[in-house]
Amino acid sequence: MIERNCWTVLAQRAQDETTLIQTELGQILTRLESLNASKSRLQNLYDEYRKQENTTNNSLQGMREVMNQRQFMTQLLTLMQRVEMDISHAEKNLAETRERLLSSERERLKMQSLADQNAQAILSLAEKREQRRMDELGVMQFNLRDDT
Repeated sequence: MIERNCWTVLAQRAQDETTLIQTELGQILTRLESLNASKSRLQNLYDEYRKQENTTNNSLQGMREVMNQRQFMTQLLTLMQRVEMDISHAEKNLAETRERLLSSERERLKMQSLADQNAQAILSLAEKREQRRMDELGVMQFNLRDDT
């Protein structure tokens, strides 16, 4: 039996792919964390402006200030919707990446198993050859003893 390096190479490729997907998964989790932090900051900012709008007397503020404040609050709501949409996309991407990671891990285990089986078969064959040589040497020594 000939040692096949292909199984080792395929196992290493599968390991590399798994590592790459794990790195991608980490980046997605970091992005998701960042998006959630942004959402929280925007929500706090919106709540502050909402509270400010309710506590201040609108008659004391100029019409332009009130309009600017409301326009800014509308922009905050739009940004929050966009961040929410980005979070949704990131969560979908996260689920897909986790599925890819599971598939890649299964493939890696399969390739590693095949590489291990090949290495074990080669080791077994080498042990059998060595045992055969030892048996032949033993028979030769026995035969030489009988001849003398």
